[in-house]
Amino acid sequence: MLKYTAEQIETITAHAQQTYPEECCGLLLGQVNRCQQPQVRCLVKVWQTQNAWNLEAAAAMAELTETNQDKMTKIRRYWIDPGEIFQAQRQAREQNLEIIGVYHSHPDQAAVPSESDRAVAWSSYSYIIVSVVQGKAQETRCWCLNEQNQFEAEEMLSLTAQS
Repeated sequence: MLKYTAEQIETITAHAQQTYPEECCGLLLGQVNRCQQPQVRCLVKVWQTQNAWNLEAAAAMAELTETNQDKMTKIRRYWIDPGEIFQAQRQAREQNLEIIGVYHSHPDQAAVPSESDRAVAWSSYSYIIVSVVQGKAQETRCWCLNEQNQFEAEEMLSLTAQS
């Protein structure tokens, strides 16, 4: 389960709309309660990143997914620069947080993970996907990997909805 605030989702959807028609991407910083099953991830900070998709990323993804890299562009793929990940991780640790997930958008596509998304996913992360159709965010869904390394929907709970 991923707990979040309305403001955090608004930040993510605004980022998705601003980068349209390309995919946006970023990191989710927060805390994980590993004692609960399923684990509860509490989102504390949205860390926006640049989509660093380039020829090197395309080559790496093509190797992982056995797909043709010629059709891979920022409109259909994202890549977070490892340097940005380390910077976010360092800052998160200073605040007693950790990276708990990744978000990205699917321009003119459903908020459903692709095979490329699965190929680079980590089992301990939540994955928020925002569907952006003609520049407007339509749907925001969260996913996680199950024990068979397949995506399954992850429950999202707004902290503002709690009483």
